[in-house]
Amino acid sequence: MTKAGFVSLIGRPNAGKSTLMNSLLGEKIAMVSQKANATRKRSNAIVMHKDTQIIFVDTPGLHEKEKVLNQYMLDEALKAMGDCDLIVYLAPVTDSTEHYEKFLKLNEKKVKHIIVLSKIDQVSQEKLFKKINQYNQFSDEFEALIPTAISKKVGHDDLLDTISKNLPDSPYLYDPDDLTSELVRDIYAGFIREGIFENISDEIPYESDVLIDKIEEDGNVDRIYASIIVEKESQKGIIIGKGGDAIKRIGIYSRKKIEILSNKKVFLDLQVIVKKGWSKDKEYLKEIGYTS
Repeated sequence: MTKAGFVSLIGRPNAGKSTLMNSLLGEKIAMVSQKANATRKRSNAIVMHKDTQIIFVDTPGLHEKEKVLNQYMLDEALKAMGDCDLIVYLAPVTDSTEHYEKFLKLNEKKVKHIIVLSKIDQVSQEKLFKKINQYNQFSDEFEALIPTAISKKVGHDDLLDTISKNLPDSPYLYDPDDLTSELVRDIYAGFIREGIFENISDEIPYESDVLIDKIEEDGNVDRIYASIIVEKESQKGIIIGKGGDAIKRIGIYSRKKIEILSNKKVFLDLQVIVKKGWSKDKEYLKEIGYTS
């Protein structure tokens, strides 16, 4: 008998959820940034582990509602919590348990969960044991607590084994050879957004988004035409940069990520458009794919 199920990755902003998902998959399909709240939509990765198919669902971080876009992001995380078979709660070892206690209140359906205590390679054994003891006061709430170091893949096998034990018997839900059910254009847009986050400072990355206008496949070359949306004319100038140097950096960064995943040469055409107040416009957000 095989097993299969959906596993939501939940945690505060910048906890490392996307990094964990990419690491478990062995391929980079989700954007990653050191800046918080980089992930805006749910995305998934299909990981085969022994006789179990695990569909990991990456989510935006749990955070306070601010703009309309932030409300959408929080709703995405809450929906993922309610719709899955199991939750993996990602808790950096340096965090207090306050974030976890907030998560327990938000987990209204009492979906069973596993705590992944990450970044254990950044603290001493003494601090690690102290943190484990702090979480043990909640032992009636979680199925397991697994210390990990994502960059070194420490704890990965234990995590996958534990997840498998907690998923239902089921036929596979996707072709075992699939990496994700996400649309290619959504993955590519994420890589371009990552290029913006990594190459442009301040608040501009948070007030920008990316739309893939067209993808043309031509032999060994993919031609991708994309628009970067910003809220102000001044932001457009910063995205383009002096002599086009900034948008060139974004393009080079993004193209390399896309080529690794597609295993093809990529021609990337980036345009910048201004849409004032787009992150607060409910109708426009729906138009570009942010639907609750």
